[in-house]
Amino acid sequence: MAIARFPSLVLDCPDPGALARFYGTLLDWKVDDSDPGWAEIRAENGTCISFQRVDGFAAPVWPGQEKPQQMHLDVIVDDLDTAEAAVVELGAVRHEHKPGTTFRVFLDPAGHPFCLCVN
Repeated sequence: MAIARFPSLVLDCPDPGALARFYGTLLDWKVDDSDPGWAEIRAENGTCISFQRVDGFAAPVWPGQEKPQQMHLDVIVDDLDTAEAAVVELGAVRHEHKPGTTFRVFLDPAGHPFCLCVN
């Protein structure tokens, strides 16, 4: 028996509203950025990702471990080239490190690494 229905992930960042709008557009989820210190995106099934303001936020450095990434999102897509163009238009930056052929690593507007992946 499950204790909870689903987890909610919370990301530290300097601008919660901006990061919520980035991921909300990427995933086509509803954005609530009405609180300047906290924002969230929510899927129709209730799954939620939240973003909290952290003063002095320092983005992770990947693949180095001086400031480890600690977590990252893998976003499953149908076509890497099409998805790459879309996330770059939203404000992501493709990471210079290219470790694989079935996924691509990007940095979101706050510097968190995330991957676009095909199965």
